[in-house]
Amino acid sequence: MKDEIKKLLFDINEAANSIFEYLGEKRDFSEYDKNKMLRRAVEREFEIIGEAMNKILKIDPEFPIKNARKIVDLRNLVIHGYDQVDNAIIWGIISRYLPSLRNEISELISR
Repeated sequence: MKDEIKKLLFDINEAANSIFEYLGEKRDFSEYDKNKMLRRAVEREFEIIGEAMNKILKIDPEFPIKNARKIVDLRNLVIHGYDQVDNAIIWGIISRYLPSLRNEISELISR
């Protein structure tokens, strides 16, 4: 694996870990929904994840990460469709998909 891809995977891992750090152990949607600063911080981390993924795909379009294109699409939505971001959808992504992405990335980094 190229060093540049390893660096980008590290960035994705750091951003995903930051999201969980921001949310704390409680992970309460109503807390998230009413806290604009928290939402913006989480959205920024998704921007980083999506941009890093986009760079990985430019280096290796066949890089083995599930939902890689959807991750880039989320980044584009958060940046370009900021007024259409649905907090419940972001929360669902955090709950359902971010843990498996974090595991996938950790596995790739450890190779």
